[in-house]
Amino acid sequence: MSRSVSNAASTPHGIIPALVTPLDEDGSLLEDGLRRVLDHVIEGGSHGVFVLGSSGEIYGLSDAQKQRVVEITVEHVDGRVPVYAGASEITTRDCIRTARMVESVGGVDALSVLTPYFMTPTQGELITHFTAIADSTELPVILYNNPGRTHVDLEVETVLQLAQVGGIIGLKDSSGDLPRVRRILAERPEDFCVLMGLDSRILAALEAGADGAIASTGNVAPHVVAGIYEAFRAGDRDRAAELQEALAALRVLVDRATFPLVLKEGLRVAGIDAGTCIAPAREVDPGLRDELRTVVEALSEL
Repeated sequence: MSRSVSNAASTPHGIIPALVTPLDEDGSLLEDGLRRVLDHVIEGGSHGVFVLGSSGEIYGLSDAQKQRVVEITVEHVDGRVPVYAGASEITTRDCIRTARMVESVGGVDALSVLTPYFMTPTQGELITHFTAIADSTELPVILYNNPGRTHVDLEVETVLQLAQVGGIIGLKDSSGDLPRVRRILAERPEDFCVLMGLDSRILAALEAGADGAIASTGNVAPHVVAGIYEAFRAGDRDRAAELQEALAALRVLVDRATFPLVLKEGLRVAGIDAGTCIAPAREVDPGLRDELRTVVEALSEL
C-alpha cells in the first residue's frame, strides 16, 4: 500500500495528537472506539494522527493488537491526514521488529521511536540504536526524547549527529527545556523537523521556530490544541496564548491519575467511549472526574 499523503513524511508539522488505544476491561481492542477517536481528532482540526505511543499504551499491547491498530488507523483515516506510528520498544531488536510490521501494513508516513526505557544507554549506544532502526526500514524516523519518563536523555550533540543519518527526519522533544530546543532549532539541518512533546509549551516552541507538536491533550480537545497552531500561523498571538492558557487546566489534570487514564476519561466527557486502560491503571478519583468534566466542558466552548 502506498503512503496515504504524499511527501507528508518529509515535513511533519502542525498538531498531531498522540492517540489513546480504546480497550475494554479485558484489554481487548475496541475497534469502533478507535475509529470514533480518529474521527474526533480529525474533525477537530488535527494535522495528523499518531498511534502506538505511550498514550496508546504500546508497552501493554500484543504484537497482533499493534498491527490491528495500524491497519484500522490507515484504513479509516483514508488519506485525510498523515499517519504516524510508534515503534518504541526497549531493545533495538524489538524496535526493528515493530518498525518492519508498521512498514508491512503500509500507509504510515513516519515512525516515532522513543529512547529505550528500563535501561540507561550511553550516547554512543543511542546513536547505534537509532541508526540501526533507521537502516532497517524505508519509513522515516522521528526521534523521541522524554527523559522525565525514561530517565534517558538524548543530548543535543547526539540529536544533531543523528540528524545527519539518512532516514532520520526529526525530533519530538518532551524535555520541556526550551533553551535546548532553541539550540537544536538553530543548528538542525534544513529538512529536520522539531516537534514539541510537552503540551504546556506548544506556543513557546512555535515561537522558537518549532514545526508543531505531538500532543496527548489533542485526544480530548483537538480543536483547542490545533487552534494554538492555526492562530499562531495566522499571526494572532493573543488567540494562540488564550488557547494555550486554557489548555493548561486540562494538562494539569492529566498527571492526577495513572497515565493515560485522564485522557480516556476526558474523551468520555467529550462523548467518545475509549474504554479503560490496561491494568493496573484503573482508578480515577470521583472528585477528579468532576473537575475533568468542568474543564472539558469549558474547553468545548472555545
